[in-house]
Amino acid sequence: MASIRELRSRIRSVSSIKKITKAQELIATSRITKAQARVAAAKPYAEEITKVLGELAGASTNLTHPLLTERPNPSRAAVLVITSDRGMAGGYNSNVLKRAEELMTTLRSEGKEPVLYVMGAKGLTYYSFRGRKPHGSWVGFSQQPHYTDASAACNHLVEAFMAGGEGEVPTADGTGTMAGVDEIHIVYTRFVSMLSQVPEVRRLAPIQVSFVDENYELGEDFVSDSPDANVTAQYEFEPDAETLLGALLPKYVNTRIYSSLLEAAASESAARRTAMKAATDNATDLVNNLTRQANSIRQANITQEISEIVGGANALAATGD
Repeated sequence: MASIRELRSRIRSVSSIKKITKAQELIATSRITKAQARVAAAKPYAEEITKVLGELAGASTNLTHPLLTERPNPSRAAVLVITSDRGMAGGYNSNVLKRAEELMTTLRSEGKEPVLYVMGAKGLTYYSFRGRKPHGSWVGFSQQPHYTDASAACNHLVEAFMAGGEGEVPTADGTGTMAGVDEIHIVYTRFVSMLSQVPEVRRLAPIQVSFVDENYELGEDFVSDSPDANVTAQYEFEPDAETLLGALLPKYVNTRIYSSLLEAAASESAARRTAMKAATDNATDLVNNLTRQANSIRQANITQEISEIVGGANALAATGD
């Protein structure tokens, strides 16, 4: 059985750890609201660029842009994995890395070679430790990503995709060249709620553009004053639709990557808050258990000392001294 000194030492250690986990919990809680606000602020831009692309696709007579074209025999697929720069987030990183491994296994079964790219120090450490050096990595912004952070990865990935699996492009760090890719996939964590974050896979390229059916059926009340009526904007394109489409498609990919980074940042904060709250609660329970053990040993020692004093007094009384 541990002594009182050992128990008190453990209580101090656990209490110190509890202060750290509580501080991390409060920091993560404060960041969640800001991260959610950034996700909400980015949605209107993403929605509008998607609408404009749909209008451009409908106005374009010949969709031959490489970002929209399915390759006949894709041989290489880029996989961008978004992880965190820091730990203490429970199963956040392990879940997204597991999902990435499942994707790469599927790609190999389809005869495609996965080309790994990583965002976040934890993902870079994971693959480097296993001798699987990524073809490109970007770290240092998982908690507060900016549009320029997404642009660095997007520019390289789009260039690699435009070159195709048979072409060559400079490496992400600019130290050499590498083969291009025929597909681009992204693996990130989607923020559902404070208690739910889901790792997801999305294909970024080739892009699938949805067309709006031009054969409208006009009813009797086509012109309506209803506040719920949907009004579709009419666009005039200058220059032509094909030129604008070619300029906007890379920006659309960049927007998708940036939105994924924002979702991942909110998910990371939520996962860290949950993990740190659980750690704080466990530390509290452990301190309480250790305190009870220490009190029990202390009470037993006091009882033993009292018994020894009473026994000594009785012995002296029996001898008549």
